Amino acid sequence: MSTSPSRLRLAPHELWRGIRSTARSDVLGGSLLLAATVAALILANTPAVSWYESVRDFTFGIPELHLDLSVGAWAADGLLAIFFFVVGLELKEEFVTGRLRDPRAAALPIAAAVGGVIVPALIFVLINLGSGADVLRGWAIPTATDIAFAVAVIAVVGKFLPPALRVFLLTLAIIDDLIAITIIATFYTDSISFPWLALALLPLAGFAFLVQRGVRAWWILLPLALAVWVCIHAAGVHATVAGVLLGFVVPVVPTERARVRAGEDADGEPVYDGMAPHFADRWGVVATLFAVPVFAFFAAGVTIGGIDGLVSALTDPLTIGIIVGLVLGKPIGILVTTFLLSRVPALRLDESLRWPDLTGMAFLAGIGFTVSLLVGELAYGASSVADEHVKIGVLLGSLIAAVVGGALLARRNARARRAQLAD
Repeated sequence: MSTSPSRLRLAPHELWRGIRSTARSDVLGGSLLLAATVAALILANTPAVSWYESVRDFTFGIPELHLDLSVGAWAADGLLAIFFFVVGLELKEEFVTGRLRDPRAAALPIAAAVGGVIVPALIFVLINLGSGADVLRGWAIPTATDIAFAVAVIAVVGKFLPPALRVFLLTLAIIDDLIAITIIATFYTDSISFPWLALALLPLAGFAFLVQRGVRAWWILLPLALAVWVCIHAAGVHATVAGVLLGFVVPVVPTERARVRAGEDADGEPVYDGMAPHFADRWGVVATLFAVPVFAFFAAGVTIGGIDGLVSALTDPLTIGIIVGLVLGKPIGILVTTFLLSRVPALRLDESLRWPDLTGMAFLAGIGFTVSLLVGELAYGASSVADEHVKIGVLLGSLIAAVVGGALLARRNARARRAQLAD
């Protein structure tokens, strides 16, 4: 019996849902990041470097609002705010209804995230103790985990690994992002204009009021969000914090006023999502396909300067501290913290997880990239010699961590695959 063409035709909302699902996939997000990084490195180390730098350093904006920024700064301050808005939405969703709702279940990955921040920072400080206070300002660079890259690697090489391993990594990375946001707001803000900060509360309150009542119209919410971003930026706080604050005020649990129809259940009854999952679904596509890759394209373009430049960078304690912090500090902090706390009966690991799996995952957490590059710019200033060495350290450290972690998990995945086929 043949099926009519009309039965095979997808409804527009189903087609769009499939496109969004593909766009937000871990593999695609990591692939776009990688492509943008490679393109930036090629352009920055070929005769096209003058064109690349002229585009990156082209300045435009509104000086009266402290918004006379270069294209690279717009990418770091503006586009990354979209990424952190999605992070804020997902953080709130995890705390309200997700993995972080139960403190006992989330305790181990949360503690592991903290250990994975403290140890790399200590390693960086110890290596750079004799380099002066200006260099030590970058202590937070090797503390971050890039969710997109790390989860993309585990999606590619870990198909047969326990699902609990991905959950552990996601929880760890989410808490890592929360710590990174706090560090940026606390340690990389030189001076704060409190009048501008107070002014930001007005559009933020308006945004919160509207989303709590289910308003989704972009032409109403976007101007308020932009006003919050402008005020936070003018206050001297890194503008990505505006994205997190906006994400935190969006309701997670669907209510009579604030809900979005997501489909129907088996009985034909409507099923509703909260506003936070709805916005995360929509804006996650923008972050994955545009915001983060564009930031990476303008942030990762380091001119190595041939063999001499590479040797100069690799003999700089700044670069060494970043690489060692990412490649060794991250896994040591994560594994030691997890091991010690897993001895507590109430905090036992998931039974499906094995230490070789956790070891591979801990190395993947050493993929710093996005937030590490951002912290480097905040610590030393964009396009400075120190910032160039930061980029080399972050790129090399993240690459080594990805290769080591990916190889360990690929080996474990092959073993798990053989075991499943044998059964």
